[in-house]
Amino acid sequence: MATASVQNSSASFFQTLSSSEASIQHKLSVVRDYNAQPRLTYKTISGVNGPLVILDNVKYPQYAEIVLLTLPDGTRRSGQVLEISGSKAIVQVFEGTSGIDSKNTACEFTGDILRIPVSEDMLGRIFNGSGKPIDKGPAVLAEEFLDIMGQPINPGRRIYPEEMIQTGISAIDGMNSIARGQKIPIFSAAGLPHNEIAAQICRQAGLVRFSQKDVLDNDDNFAIVFAAMGVNMETARFFKQDFEENGSMDNVCLFLNLANDPTYVIFFFKTANNAKDKFFSLFIFIINF
Repeated sequence: MATASVQNSSASFFQTLSSSEASIQHKLSVVRDYNAQPRLTYKTISGVNGPLVILDNVKYPQYAEIVLLTLPDGTRRSGQVLEISGSKAIVQVFEGTSGIDSKNTACEFTGDILRIPVSEDMLGRIFNGSGKPIDKGPAVLAEEFLDIMGQPINPGRRIYPEEMIQTGISAIDGMNSIARGQKIPIFSAAGLPHNEIAAQICRQAGLVRFSQKDVLDNDDNFAIVFAAMGVNMETARFFKQDFEENGSMDNVCLFLNLANDPTYVIFFFKTANNAKDKFFSLFIFIINF
């Protein structure tokens, strides 16, 4: 009876809301560990040095805590606590500190670390280094918000990798075979066809089928995270065009960090690396020096 009364009260609550308000409540309900406590806002900036902002009289700041900065003109920026000394906190502003007024800029401490939304709906989509869609598509409804710094791993509880990934390249499959959930860093030099090899792996990669194994060894349970860091526009255009023309884009989650992007957008690559084991099967990392 208690359960029924709770369900009835919940249903009546949503019936009294408009469609837009109910949609907002639904979006809030999918966020895990939602904190309804009021956040603390400060206007105690004592100094600005490069990308760093120094705040005084901060109550209980936390290391790696995310800070939201609101400039006098209404522009919002985000930052992260790098160092704590008593009631002082040093915050790194991701978008830079130009235009920050030490007297009128409001700094809101969220009480949480940097988390990135992850979902299987990310397949077939293109994102920048911070995880924001750049393919003119809608935002992805997250299944889980993952800590960008990752979680501690117990090696003793790790499942022994047994599902081999066949890339179609004999030098990899025969001498350096890879398993499901593994990373493939491709190190190369100028003039070598590293981009073509990476695109070929995405076209041909798949789980090796075994007649006496579980049904998990099929194409429906195979996906690739492809991350390119520090690439130019020509390289980014090559990968997008190749994946779309060959039909491999449906099983690829593409992250592109261009050479002219801000430095902070590379943070997401660590999260993509940590998230691949739960949502994806293969992680390919391209680095241009």
